[in-house]
Amino acid sequence: MNLAIKIGNATFPNPVTVASGTFGHAEKYFNLEEVKKLGAIVPKTVTLLAQKGNPPPRIVETPSGMINAIGIENPGADSFITQKLPMFKKIGVPLIISILGHSDEQFVSLINKFNVVDGIAAIELNLSCPNLKHKVLVAQDPASTARVVGQLKKISRYPIIAKLSPNVTDISEIAVAAEESGADAVSLINTFTAMAINTKTRRPVLGNLTGGLSGPAIRPVALHMVYRTAQRVKIPVVAMGGIMSTNDALEFLIAGASMVAVGTFNFVNPRAPLEALEGIKAYMKENKIKDIKELIGSLKI
Repeated sequence: MNLAIKIGNATFPNPVTVASGTFGHAEKYFNLEEVKKLGAIVPKTVTLLAQKGNPPPRIVETPSGMINAIGIENPGADSFITQKLPMFKKIGVPLIISILGHSDEQFVSLINKFNVVDGIAAIELNLSCPNLKHKVLVAQDPASTARVVGQLKKISRYPIIAKLSPNVTDISEIAVAAEESGADAVSLINTFTAMAINTKTRRPVLGNLTGGLSGPAIRPVALHMVYRTAQRVKIPVVAMGGIMSTNDALEFLIAGASMVAVGTFNFVNPRAPLEALEGIKAYMKENKIKDIKELIGSLKI
């Protein structure tokens, strides 16, 4: 069976990856042979300068999901490149580096820093994090998305994946703007802006007031958004949003996703991405599907 997926000039051995910020530290995984079976790994989003993240509490469990307000805590690009990236490279799996700039200039600086680094498969532009105190996200405006993607595509050594927000009227419109500006793929969905209240104290549960809702609660909405987007763009769609099982992953592939990313469920079962991959292989064998491309977008209407 052929499970390989292409994004730009990068080839991934299979369509299963992990969502940014959900797969732990590289030093805990690089010596595990099973992890090397993944199609790609996406480390936690990196910013130009180090960030401490939001004040605690930063995570709250909700029915069929969780709200996180971590706030892109990370050591900054320079420390990531010198200290963490070498450990990720040891895993031997294609790396998709997620970056976030608080301005166009910061995005440009981040691209320039990673342009001189070898061993990267693609760059994911996090245009959609709801845990920061931005009034409007880049991914909530087609013009802003087009501007940032177009500017970075011109200078990037690696394929560009635009990560989009579900907190919009029509996510496929934003995806079209990204495609027309040169994005090699789009990834969706990021989390929904959400909150929780402690009724005893009448105060927000999260220190940041709001955070991002993820988990199986959002999966049906994510599936619909992926389907709508895949109908409108020709570039690959990397899908995420409450994937817990093989069947969940298959739904997204059939809806038109070229890759699927397991996120929140990694905290429950770190083997979930590997189990989904084995399940996809078994499904293809059972249904005599020789190429993953035959499965992608095969929804019958």
